[in-house]
Amino acid sequence: MRRSVACALRMDGAMLIQDLATSGALPSLTATLAVAGQRQRMLTHNIANIDTPDFQPRDLDIPAFRRELAAAIDRRREATGGLGGPLDIRPTRDVSFDEHERVTFTPRMASGGVLYHDRNNRDVERLMQGLAENSLTFRMTTDLIRREHDLLRVAISQRV
Repeated sequence: MRRSVACALRMDGAMLIQDLATSGALPSLTATLAVAGQRQRMLTHNIANIDTPDFQPRDLDIPAFRRELAAAIDRRREATGGLGGPLDIRPTRDVSFDEHERVTFTPRMASGGVLYHDRNNRDVERLMQGLAENSLTFRMTTDLIRREHDLLRVAISQRV
C-alpha cells in the first residue's frame, strides 16, 4: 500500500513539474533560446571564416521561425485556452525540433553579398547586424526566463 502511495505522489510531482514547464510563456521562450544559441554559434563561425577562400556564410530565415512560433502559440491558445500545454512548433525550411525539443538547423547560404575574387561571399555589415540582433534576442529571452523562474521560486517557497 505504501509503495503505491509513494509512486502516486512521485507521478503527481512529475506531472506538476511538467505542467509548470509547459505553462505560460516558458515553452516559447525555451524554443527561442535554443534557436538563438545555435544561431550564435553559426554567426560566430561565419565571422571566424570571413577571410577563408571559398567560404560561403550561412544563415537562418529567422522571420519564418518567428511566424511558425506565433502560429504554434495560436494553436495552443485555441486548444487549451492558452494556459498551458506543449507547443507544436512545426518545422520550417531552416529550423526543426525533435521529440526532445532539441533544435536542428538546415542553414541556407546567406544571400545579397558580393562574391569577391577569392570566391568568398562576405558581408561584414550584415554579419555584425545579425550578431547584434541575435545577442539582444538571447539576452532578452534569458532575462524573461529568469523572471519566470524567479516567480516560480517565490510561489514554491510561499513567500510574497
